[in-house]
Amino acid sequence: MEIEGIQVHYRIEGSGPPIVLIHGTGASLHTWDGWISQLKDKYTLYRLDLPAFGLTGPAADRDYSLENYVEFIHAFTTGVDLDTFALAGNSLGGNIAWRYTLDHPESVSQLILIDATGYPLEEPTKALALQIAQNPILSPLLLHITPRSFVYKNLEQVYGDPTKIKEEVVDRYHRMTLRTGNRHAFVDRANTTFTDKTHLIPSIACPTLILWGSEDTWVPPKLGHRFDQEIPNSTLISYPGVGHIPMEEIPEESAADVDK
Repeated sequence: MEIEGIQVHYRIEGSGPPIVLIHGTGASLHTWDGWISQLKDKYTLYRLDLPAFGLTGPAADRDYSLENYVEFIHAFTTGVDLDTFALAGNSLGGNIAWRYTLDHPESVSQLILIDATGYPLEEPTKALALQIAQNPILSPLLLHITPRSFVYKNLEQVYGDPTKIKEEVVDRYHRMTLRTGNRHAFVDRANTTFTDKTHLIPSIACPTLILWGSEDTWVPPKLGHRFDQEIPNSTLISYPGVGHIPMEEIPEESAADVDK
């Protein structure tokens, strides 16, 4: 499928009510592999690589604004003939998901936010890759020197239990990072200024499931509680000992909560 002048890498799997899955920063559609195996017998799962990431790669116009990502998702769901669907997003993907829900409330039957971004952080980001990408002195190094050990260090930050990190997962993240154009796109996206729309979050009306790792060092758990407080029809589930990406670290448990 071509959207905004680029070929989009996506997959459609399973059978049943549709769920659209949006990955986070530095990830790809593979972040949902564990959920696919758990949910495909009951749901049709739509996942894609966002512009700047995975096999979709850099945007032709280098526009990585959240507004453009929302329109990109709308073009994708229109392209696969979806009218109404559940929408799930992790991290950046969660930010896109709640903004999409605000812009297209008629399309989203349920919203699933997994360690989602959006609310301003009280402290500078602890995400190593973003720290480097936003540093004008260090970011040129990221464009040319990205060893596997750097990728592993970032994964250590997002897993509550780093012993669960599999070598093949590190290899995949590293390959996707090295895809032509992705490192430049990552730096572009990391330095994009986002418009704050969090004052609109209380107007989200659809049922919302909020999943959060208690050991998330990138997006603090208190922000999960804030989503829960401000979205009227929401449920918050916290995972003790889990980090920023529960769908990877504990796929069976987190997928089961989606299926309840």
